[in-house]
Amino acid sequence: MDNAADPEFCSMIDRLRDEIEKGVGEVPTAFEELVGTNDPEELHRALTATGQPLWVREVAAYSLGVAGDPRAFEPLVLLLNHRDPERCVTAAHALVRLGDPRTARAAAALATNELRVSYALLPVRLLVELRAPESVPALITVLKRRLPAADPHWRVGLACVEGLGSLGDPRARTALEAALPHPRLGVAARRSLARLAPDR
Repeated sequence: MDNAADPEFCSMIDRLRDEIEKGVGEVPTAFEELVGTNDPEELHRALTATGQPLWVREVAAYSLGVAGDPRAFEPLVLLLNHRDPERCVTAAHALVRLGDPRTARAAAALATNELRVSYALLPVRLLVELRAPESVPALITVLKRRLPAADPHWRVGLACVEGLGSLGDPRARTALEAALPHPRLGVAARRSLARLAPDR
């Protein structure tokens, strides 16, 4: 595991340094020590210790996740549902590399949770990247809920439309056809329909 060569890791560390400096004015020595370790047991201790700041859990979960350590799964899923989109991006990146078979089911649950629809964009995009059995049904479910023209979460709907086109599954045809009249989704829906495999 060479985090120094991982652009996503470096981007996360730069972001967290800025957050810490703005919050307390000085980056603690513990931050540099955690960033520099590859020891999975040390990372796991940091991840599970009580009273840790969020940056500790994020660095430890990401590092364990990209190393394929299944102990990172639950903390990364929590970060995937965070209100800060940048944390969601980082968590999604690590979850893809973790390769845990539970990831698609968790992403589908987050994406289809209507109470958390404001945070559904990254779970939707993760489902597209995973190309798992759960991906198409979850994206269809979310898209159908986003079809009312006044729905404020149209960007989530757009991610579903584009993702369904990328996945190319003919099961999406009816939902994409329903999106054609939508003022914000129609153009993308037409493009995605053209990418679907023929119906069997």
